[in-house]
Amino acid sequence: MIEHLTKQTFLEKVFDYEHKQEWEYQGDKPAIIDFWAEWCQPCKMIAPVLEELDKEYDGKIQIYKINTEEEQELAAAFGIRSIPSLLFIPLNDKPQMAVGAYPKETMKEIVEKVLFAEKVSE
Repeated sequence: MIEHLTKQTFLEKVFDYEHKQEWEYQGDKPAIIDFWAEWCQPCKMIAPVLEELDKEYDGKIQIYKINTEEEQELAAAFGIRSIPSLLFIPLNDKPQMAVGAYPKETMKEIVEKVLFAEKVSE
């Protein structure tokens, strides 16, 4: 199920950037965060794609949405300059940001490559 985050729920479920310097994901499954706004047409175009991904990857990934108008501090913390911006968060690696509305096939490729790729130890 897609969940809308506030700053407080973000700090609890994703990353407590107020107390930690280094990225440390709090979740127990890979995630996508959609930074969006009500007035954004491309955001409206990817909303159904995210709904479909949520169903297809049922229980394997978590999808969050952050309204950049309501949660300006979160948007600023991630340097969001244009929307939609999607933050792909693998379990054991750094998150990766993608900007723009992507078709479903491209989104699935990113999910497979970024969220489910095994981290290569350095």
